[in-house]
Amino acid sequence: MKCPFCGELSTQVTDTRENEEGDTVRRRRRCMRCDKRFTTYERIDLKMPQIIKRNGSRTEFDRNKLLASMKLALRKRPVTVESVEAAVSRIEERLLSLGERELPSKQLGEQVMRELRKLDKVGYIRYASVYRNFEDVDEFSEVIREISRPRASRASKT
Repeated sequence: MKCPFCGELSTQVTDTRENEEGDTVRRRRRCMRCDKRFTTYERIDLKMPQIIKRNGSRTEFDRNKLLASMKLALRKRPVTVESVEAAVSRIEERLLSLGERELPSKQLGEQVMRELRKLDKVGYIRYASVYRNFEDVDEFSEVIREISRPRASRASKT
């Protein structure tokens, strides 16, 4: 593994740990030349579905883009980075379990909203306001009323 600080190819693994799900390995490394330490992650490389955008164009699924959009919605909110990364991993797992080669962006957006709703209601509303492209205050108010209702009353409406 190449050192990100000095470019040396000789590094030593000092610690290895698997995450709780067993699908990612975290390795702490030390550069043999500059003695700086850094962390690498190993994850199974599975083929994610292509995302079909609203305009019909297709793009590769990008974990970093998804993570960035969720972090933006949760900016200055009391949610840990680990919680957000775990939510992104759950979304990825769901997408993989679908076994589809392509997926509409709307379906991905709904997955994101489901995870944000569990993490933080304010983050959920922030994301929903952009994702659903609210036209007026009434649409915004409806989403706020929706998340304010107890789950039992929402379930009886469906």
